[in-house]
Amino acid sequence: MSYHLLTGATGLLGNYVLRDLLLHQFPVAVVVRPNRKQSARQRIESMLCQWDRHLGKSLPRPVVMEGDIAQPDLGLDAVNIRWAAEYCSAVIHNAASLTFHSTSNEGEPWRSNIEGTRNVLEFCRNTGIRKYHHVSTAYVAGLRQGRVLESELDVGQEFSNDYECSKLRSERLVREADFLDEPTIFRPGIIIGDSQTGMTTTYHGYYAALQLVNTIVRAMPPNETGLVGGEQNRMTLTGEETKYLVPVDWVAAIMSHVITHGMWHGRTYHLTPKHPVTVRLIRDVLEQSTGFYGATFCGPGSQPEGASESEKLFYEHIRVYNSYWKMDPEFDTTNTELACPQLPCPEVNRELLLKLSQIAIENGFPTPSKKPIEPDFDAERHLQPLLDQAGANLSRCGDERLIGLDIAGHGGGQWQLIVAGKELISVETGLHPDRSATCHLDIQTFADLMQGKITWKQAFAKGTTQISGTQTGTLEYLSILEQLVAQTV
Repeated sequence: MSYHLLTGATGLLGNYVLRDLLLHQFPVAVVVRPNRKQSARQRIESMLCQWDRHLGKSLPRPVVMEGDIAQPDLGLDAVNIRWAAEYCSAVIHNAASLTFHSTSNEGEPWRSNIEGTRNVLEFCRNTGIRKYHHVSTAYVAGLRQGRVLESELDVGQEFSNDYECSKLRSERLVREADFLDEPTIFRPGIIIGDSQTGMTTTYHGYYAALQLVNTIVRAMPPNETGLVGGEQNRMTLTGEETKYLVPVDWVAAIMSHVITHGMWHGRTYHLTPKHPVTVRLIRDVLEQSTGFYGATFCGPGSQPEGASESEKLFYEHIRVYNSYWKMDPEFDTTNTELACPQLPCPEVNRELLLKLSQIAIENGFPTPSKKPIEPDFDAERHLQPLLDQAGANLSRCGDERLIGLDIAGHGGGQWQLIVAGKELISVETGLHPDRSATCHLDIQTFADLMQGKITWKQAFAKGTTQISGTQTGTLEYLSILEQLVAQTV
């Protein structure tokens, strides 16, 4: 099986999609930007280490390529471009900007959502990748009302903000790309945290209102009743406006199921619940979770006259989301229900929203740590001499075999051993579809092997190492794996 190239892996949804695909033993490569404190690989490892702890087991590691979708060729060097052309058969384009209002035509969200998509599509054209999965949004519907079909896109609708418009134009670019197979389009609603654990790594949309109200509560003195708030906290809404909130774990589960089952490719999926929540329910949950009582609805309009101090503070900080609080249309989910009847959307009700809100408040709306987490044993660093040999010798002999090396856990990864006859020649990144077999183990076992604490024969006997994809016994591979130790000590 060849690799799927995922963009936006470090975002909330990308984090979950990557986890689910790795749990399916699906080969994934990711394009990730470094930040000031972490390399691309360190950013991915920080995420996966959290999943390892949460799941109680070590996940396989993706191939990590340092790049940027805002740049031509995704900012990849020639080696990685060549690797993607040989190893990748599909792209999952998830990276996007959630900026609602742009300050210029060259800024966000246009740069990521349109130019970034254009760069990803051009990369597919240049590398011959034809399978394409695109994360759009249900809100390409803009200001439409009534029932919005999954088969519809641009019907001349107007938009609430630049984000919605940029995502429609992005999806249109994908549909116009005649060098792709029929693309698969995912249109989620407004993503909130994990329905089971409450986990989230970003605080947009609903969380922005929650965080703002919680901040006001902490800053404002209580009234004579001991509560914060009162009749002067007016919201310029009716309370009947609807929003389609969807848990991130459900969105990722639907996407992973569709991606890993080819019969469902080439369709558009609205990832929205049957029943939206009302702004009135959101108000009630904000009151209960933060202790900010007394907010009333005064009908549509701008900031009310004679605004109180807390009202002024609220309207000043929430204005970027003014377009967000409107009546949503009804989203058709025929394709989603057909492809995934076994995965109904968890009901986003008062209980779930209160749970998510309390977890976010208790955790203090944390930002992901940017401090690198160094592995106890780094397999890539250990294999580097053999990786350098592969880079120096790009030509292949006709009698070479490829044996996969799949090391799960922090510091692990996926490589293949290049073997001529019975001699180990070099090591390359990734697992090639034409490999004759794959050796599976975790990072601790690999470290023990490389440090001479255990032999390969003992590792196979204990079951901490297995060979898959071959009818031949493990003895055939022992001498090659023993060379791996000898050549990298």
